[in-house]
Amino acid sequence: MTVLAGVIGDPIAQSRSPRLHGHWLRRYGIDGHYVPLHVTPDRLEATLRLLPDLGFRGLNCTIPHKEAVFRLADDVTDRARAVEAANTLSFESDGRIIADNTDGYGFIANLRQQAPGWRPDHPALVLGAGGAARGIVAALLDAGVPDITIVNRTRARAETLAALFDAHVTALDWEDGPTALADHGLLVNTTSLGMSGQPPLDFDLGAMADGTTVADIVYSPLETPLLRNAAARGAVTVEGLGMLLHQAAPGFEAWFGRAPVVDAELCAAVLA
Repeated sequence: MTVLAGVIGDPIAQSRSPRLHGHWLRRYGIDGHYVPLHVTPDRLEATLRLLPDLGFRGLNCTIPHKEAVFRLADDVTDRARAVEAANTLSFESDGRIIADNTDGYGFIANLRQQAPGWRPDHPALVLGAGGAARGIVAALLDAGVPDITIVNRTRARAETLAALFDAHVTALDWEDGPTALADHGLLVNTTSLGMSGQPPLDFDLGAMADGTTVADIVYSPLETPLLRNAAARGAVTVEGLGMLLHQAAPGFEAWFGRAPVVDAELCAAVLA
């Protein structure tokens, strides 16, 4: 029986998840398909209730659905509950929807792979307060980062995210972010700004200290203007494709029954 899974988002054309999962399906000889689905917020709940009847085992969820699918799920994992957002859904045979969040797992695995010299002994500055930011903030705290500052254009949204954690996570106005960067050892862009087809990310790196690590979860383009600017200033940069690869593995195993390998062959296939 052919197994179906997919990724939903608005927009969705930029997603490389179909190439990623398609590579694994071919590598392991699995009878399955993974498809991109453009789903607008007003059609989200109806889509989630329909897809299991069409044979889908699960979904990845990207912008802007991560918080909404968490609320719509019947059961959630501890790591999804901790951040009240989900990026991975599994459909049970009894019709229940199980929500998980693998963003933080994927981010830390990619960060350690691309910046092996990074140490969680300095504060981190996180741009954005959406679903991806939630998982990343939780993972950074678990990794031992002492303090995290969240900067978002709507400060109230940043404060809402900070309130999910303890006093080591605080919110700051967007305009104050560039100055605050001087005291942080890691900068993470979790917004869609700088993504192909989206507005540019306007963030001044002039105060950035030597040795800062800069990570961008955007992977289209692979080298974003933020990373290019940071590299020119001597920063260690971490592109977002690796996070995509690592965060996808738990979902693939849950849906298709095989633990996949994240390696150079996979990266080449996704970039092809």
